[in-house]
Amino acid sequence: QVQLVESGGGLVQAGGSLRLSCVASGITFSTYGMAWFRQAPGKNREFVASINWSGGSSYYGDSVKGRFAISRTSAKNTLYLQMNSLEPADTAVYYCAAGPGGAAYYPTYNYWGQGTQVTVSS
Repeated sequence: QVQLVESGGGLVQAGGSLRLSCVASGITFSTYGMAWFRQAPGKNREFVASINWSGGSSYYGDSVKGRFAISRTSAKNTLYLQMNSLEPADTAVYYCAAGPGGAAYYPTYNYWGQGTQVTVSS
């Protein structure tokens, strides 16, 4: 059974930082491309960042470029999202996703976590 469990969300003031984590089980983590998405109330799900199986290639959504960094540690089956210079517009539920293969980006992903709430106050 595949499980992706996010953590690290919370309430932070504008300009602050948070680091999200996503622990994967039930998949061979080191062979999967991974991604972060977010969804704010009343809005569509938005692509945030993605990374390939080795960590050597990554992509970012325009709204987070230069502020967020995606990384992974295969030894811990863990995906990270370092979020700096947070803005109220970053408030959303953040989801990690895996698959379907090892590339840095896919239009759709096979597996999803339950999400972690990030709230940025002004």
